Amino acid sequence: MTPPTARVLAAAALVAALALSIPGSGGTPETTCAAAAARDRRVDYGFCVSRLSHHHDSPDADTWGLAKVAADVGIATAGDAVYDINALLTTKPAGGPDARARAALEQCKALYDAAEMAFAEAYDGINRRDYAAGKAEAAEAASLARRCGGAFARAGAPPPPQVARWAEESDKIAVVCAAITDLIK
Repeated sequence: MTPPTARVLAAAALVAALALSIPGSGGTPETTCAAAAARDRRVDYGFCVSRLSHHHDSPDADTWGLAKVAADVGIATAGDAVYDINALLTTKPAGGPDARARAALEQCKALYDAAEMAFAEAYDGINRRDYAAGKAEAAEAASLARRCGGAFARAGAPPPPQVARWAEESDKIAVVCAAITDLIK
């Protein structure tokens, strides 16, 4: 390798390293989640890295791609909640929910169906680079998931643990989605 070629390659490597170190310019789920957590204190860094790292689109994604991955994780989270709620609703009456809890579960199922659609709209908004719409839909999805807890409070019954977990995860991924979207230049 000639000295000028070595200098050009070294300069290119330096530029690439600097580009990846700029928050929001791309990189890994770890660097993007760190930048999102630095921008928004509500972002749970460990949760962000865990959820984004396990998605099949994460390895090749830039910041825009990771914002879409976060919305897609939200879609899956709400879908998992619907699946668990359906399983609870099909439990035999002796070991299943009482009438008030059953009514709350029915409400939660509808709320999580709507949350799944809101996360899908968030994905679509981010995909078409309408970031405000994407963030608004992610916030709506989290709001719908939180309303499930209210349905149980009105029923005078605690939500089943898995249902409570889905509300927390929906809220966290909505925050991650919005924070990463804010990093897009």
